[in-house]
Amino acid sequence: MLRSLAAIAMALTLCGTTSGSAQTETVLKEYFEGRTVSPKMAMPGTEEGVDVYPGSPRPLDYSRYADRLKDYGTAIRPGEPVIVTKVRLKSKHIEFQLGGGGYGTFGDETSSNVSVPPAPVTKREKNLEAELKRETDPGRKRALKEELDELKSAREREDARNRSALAEAQEHRKENIRQRRREGGSRFNLRYADRVPREALTPEAVMTALRQYVDFGELAGGQTASASNARPAGGLRKGMLLEEVDATLGNPVSNTERREGRFRVNQRSYSSSMGQVSAEFVEGVLIRYTVTSE
Repeated sequence: MLRSLAAIAMALTLCGTTSGSAQTETVLKEYFEGRTVSPKMAMPGTEEGVDVYPGSPRPLDYSRYADRLKDYGTAIRPGEPVIVTKVRLKSKHIEFQLGGGGYGTFGDETSSNVSVPPAPVTKREKNLEAELKRETDPGRKRALKEELDELKSAREREDARNRSALAEAQEHRKENIRQRRREGGSRFNLRYADRVPREALTPEAVMTALRQYVDFGELAGGQTASASNARPAGGLRKGMLLEEVDATLGNPVSNTERREGRFRVNQRSYSSSMGQVSAEFVEGVLIRYTVTSE
């Protein structure tokens, strides 16, 4: 009986811990995702991103950082506005993903290897080699050898053409991967020695850990992701499609478009019963909005 009670208590504890972690991750997601920030440093084009060790004497290993820039190139330039696309809480680190989180995740092609088998030995070559071994007439033997040499030369020329085409294909694939890395975003990884401490699981703590490397703009002034984003107003919620918002609020009174890094941001204003609504969409999806009284 005591063992059963202990097992139940442990299960409840684990359930509470998991629930608390999920709630904390939700808070970070609501605060940061869809917001625009600007890295103060070049960001490498890889899902490995930049590792930061908050509270340590040397929070960033610049040698490793330089190696990743050299190996993968720059995906986000210093000062370039970019959208926080995902925040994920892991057991020992927090992922702060920018512009897609970096190329090289599951399903991304990272190998530039292209293989082409050598031209096969033809049946005629094999027959000629067998005939040469049996032939005793010098003239006939010379003719067979000339034909065999010509067939081998033709096969070698085909191999040379294949190698040239292979090198070109590999270079095309390398350039394709380089381009995808430039477009795939990057990330910061806030890493901790044992596990992510509870005091690190707040938006303020995340910004403090990254302030040296990221310009948080309006977020740095203590503004939240807006109460309207946390509590749906007038039926609005983050993630709605542009057409759904139009159907809810009617036609916009103004409509402008701008680029933020590789994203197309559409800003629309609506006049509604709850006030003046300013909404921003990325690729047709509502990422944030504010409501002010008219």
